[in-house]
Formats: sequence, C-alpha cells, structure tokens
Amino acid sequence: MSAFAAVDIIRAKRDNEVLSNDAITWVLDAYVAGQVAEEQMSALLMAIVFRGLNEAELANWTDVMIASGERLDLSSLSRPTVDKHSTGGVGDKISLILAPLVAACGAAVPQLSGRGLGHTGGTLDKLEAIPGWRAVLTNREVLDQLESVGAVICAAGDGLAPADRKLYSLRDVTGTVESIPLISASIMSKKIAEGTGALLLDVKVGRGAFMKTRERASELARTMVALGEGHGVKTVAQLTAMDAPLGRAAGNGLEVTESVEVLTGGGPQDIIDLTLALAREMVALVGIDVDPAEKLADGSAYRVYRDMIAAQGGDPDAVMPVAAQREELVATRDGIVTSIDAFEVGVAAWRLGAGRARKEDAVSTAAGVLTLVREGDIVEQGQPLFELHADDEAHLALGREALRDAFVISDQAASPTPLLIERVAKS
Repeated sequence: MSAFAAVDIIRAKRDNEVLSNDAITWVLDAYVAGQVAEEQMSALLMAIVFRGLNEAELANWTDVMIASGERLDLSSLSRPTVDKHSTGGVGDKISLILAPLVAACGAAVPQLSGRGLGHTGGTLDKLEAIPGWRAVLTNREVLDQLESVGAVICAAGDGLAPADRKLYSLRDVTGTVESIPLISASIMSKKIAEGTGALLLDVKVGRGAFMKTRERASELARTMVALGEGHGVKTVAQLTAMDAPLGRAAGNGLEVTESVEVLTGGGPQDIIDLTLALAREMVALVGIDVDPAEKLADGSAYRVYRDMIAAQGGDPDAVMPVAAQREELVATRDGIVTSIDAFEVGVAAWRLGAGRARKEDAVSTAAGVLTLVREGDIVEQGQPLFELHADDEAHLALGREALRDAFVISDQAASPTPLLIERVAKS
C-alpha cells in the first residue's frame, strides 16, 4: 500500500500547503504509470495554477519529470554544447538561422524543437516544408550529426521527459497552461534532459506572445534561469518584443524561404538583428571568441545550414511549394502604420492553413501571410499591406477575415518598441 493518496495531495495544495519531495515524486510517478486518474491530476494542476509551487517544490517537480525518462549524454562531443529555446511567437524562424550560425562559430547546437499550435508556428512544421527532411532521429543520429555538422534541429524523442509530454496534453485541455511554475518545469525538464551544457531562453513579450506583460515574462525568465543553473546548465534569458510579427513571413514554407534569404545575405533587418544578438549570447555562454556577424557574412552559416538539412534527408536546393490562391490586402487610407498585431497575423496564418487547432491536424506547407509593411511606414490608399497565401478559396476567406483588425493606420507615428527588452541571468 502507498503512503500517499492523490486526493490528499490535491487537498494539501488546494489549502496552500507545501508538498513534500516524496509526495511530488509519488504523484508524478503514479500518474505516468496510470495509477492517478486524469481528473485527479487535472485537479492538482488547477490547484497549482492558483496556489503555485515554491522554489523547492518546483525544483523537485522538475527533477521528477527529468527522471521519468532518459537523458542524452553529449559529453563525447568535441565541441561545447549550447541550445536556444523560444517561448513562441509569430514569424519566429530564428532557430533555422541561429542553429547553423552558432555551429559555424564552433559550438554544437542540439535544437530539440516542437510543432505549432494555434497562432504560434512550430519549427518542425517549417522545416517539413522541405522535401525529404525528417524530424525524427535516433539518439545516435543526433550525436553523429552534432559531431559532423555541428547543428541538429529535430523532434524530442519519446524517451525524454515522458511525464512532461503527458502533463502537457492534459494542461492544454484543462485550462492550466498559464501557471509559470508548470510552464517552467515543462520547458526546462526537456532542455535539461537533452544534455546541453548551456541554454539561451528567448522569452517573447507582447500581443503575439504567450506572456503579454513584461512583469510576467520577467518572472518566467527568472524562474527558468534558476532551474537551469540549479541543474548545472549555464542559463541566460533574453526578453524580446512580440507585438508585431518577426520579419515578413508567417507560414511554413514562406518562413524557410525568408530564413535562406538571411543566410545568403538578405532578409529583414529585425530577423538579422535578433539572430545576431542571440548568437552572441550563445557563443559567450560557451566561451567562444567569434563574432557571429562574420560567419553570417562569409557564408559559413549557410554552408552549415545546407549540411544540416541534407543530413536529415532534405533537399537544401528545393523550391518551396507555392499556394494555389494569393490575394493582397490593401490600405484603405493614407497615413502611418502605427500597429501590426502579431496575434492577429498569427491567427490569419493559422486560418489560411499554416497552423493547427489540435496536435493531430495537418498543416499546409504553402499557406501563410507576408507582412509587406512595418510599423512606422508611411502608406498610401491602395498600397498592399499583406499578401495572403492559401491552398483554396475557403481558407483564403478565413485568413482575409482574420486580418481585418490586424493593423492600425493613423495620422501620427507611435513610439517604436525595442526588439531587446531585458536580459536575465544568474544574480
């Protein structure tokens, strides 16, 4: 007989009591083993949403999630390891450029990524627009590619933090996603289990981000940095703006095309600026004295990108699929673009077919939105603001409707939001 009962642990957290290490270990292990019912874990998660977890509880909760599966051992690699995690945004294709760029500087980048849900895009969905590219690799393949190429972007294996995978699905359908302790444990259990020696967290803030305010984003960043450092992973967080979409493209194949533009010397300036800022943090974390701007300018990063795509079965020369339906949305008046809402643009890309409402939904590789203007631009009536891409007229109509309130044109300019908001590191 167990010394614990799920209902007692639920009551304890409901009443704001501190859960013992043994209680946390038991309830999570029993849940993974199917001995704690879904409705019981749902009740416990909701209690945590309202009551929180203190520092010790959160550290133990994360420990148990890590211990629920395997841990990758990257110690055999000849390069120092550093990864980046973004909390998700619109047009956020930074990983596609950043991983090969940092590898070109001399690090190994084990980028275990995910898929999009709702208005935020997923890195794996973007790369799967490349013919032949595969997201699922064995641990041996990951290690071999990190040694030979320096970068890998792939799906997390089923063996990494399986408790998180089960809890994540439950949180998604029970209204318990918003808890900072639960978010932190979810992200950091996977990142610590992947075995990286250093980690940069890109915490998005604003309309198109999960964290809408700087205060909440800072709290999340501090919590995750503490967890990483507590587990021996050098961890830094950078809060970055997500009021407007990043770059021009939001949509899977469209974002691959834009990423290649940056890697070959072009692309939007905000993408270049953010990529270089994050790359400099990553190489500093592992003590590499190389300026990433040089590796971007001389083509080294693009060569690593091509090798990375080819190593996972993709064709780096493939032309991205083209949508059957395209349409421009134009300005209805003269003026200054004072706002482009990243959330609304993300929803439009989703409605056009680039995103999914449920994890099992299929996505279109060609669908999405090109944002043709930036905040602060002066526009004339009839000037194109957005270009919509869809596979059929039905999806085109949904995207058109979603973009109806995505922008504001005024007579006076608004103050621009800086891209880099706050850096959070161990104090």
